[in-house]
Amino acid sequence: MKLAPSILASDFARLGDELRAIESADWAHVDVMDGQFVPNISFGLPILAAARAASPLFMDVHLMIDRPERYLRDFADAGADGLTIHVESTAHVHRAVQQIRELGKKAGVTLNPGTPLEVLRPVLADVDLILIMSVNPGFGGQKFIPHSLERIRTVRRWLDEIGSAAELQVDGGVSATNARAVVAAGASNLVAGSAVFGRDGAQAGLERLREALK
Repeated sequence: MKLAPSILASDFARLGDELRAIESADWAHVDVMDGQFVPNISFGLPILAAARAASPLFMDVHLMIDRPERYLRDFADAGADGLTIHVESTAHVHRAVQQIRELGKKAGVTLNPGTPLEVLRPVLADVDLILIMSVNPGFGGQKFIPHSLERIRTVRRWLDEIGSAAELQVDGGVSATNARAVVAAGASNLVAGSAVFGRDGAQAGLERLREALK
């Protein structure tokens, strides 16, 4: 089980300190939003480059942007270790996955909660990660959509049927309250933002998640 705190919920004025506080995590999750594909703007290449310089953690970059293939090399050069794209954001999902692989990065695909899972089937065997969004993307701090558990179970079954070792990541509303249920449904990788970067600090937030998973 990998834990991937989302730096979207961190204090950007103290980004280096916040990254050091989560150094015991497995990955750092980097949410990039363009105000087009999702109704919010977060940050882009300079923040990723700063995070890369401040931390040795695996930089897990989630591109919530239109036509992400335009910027894959830029994000790879800025320090991404993995790049995850939305199936709804490009007409050429398979080509974009190939581009990510050619850049030497882990390739992930994801989809919005209202998008049928079947659209994942054509690329299921070609990716290193499937991300199930358990909220509608664009804003942090949302509540977990309960039906997401069934979507996780379905994709876990598909991955097992083809013998895939791809990570099954879940992002959105993950907390100490529901983490065990999410893992029981088949997730191998949990993204958490506000559940980690809380008032008592990221180290305490990570510990709560680990305790919940015991």
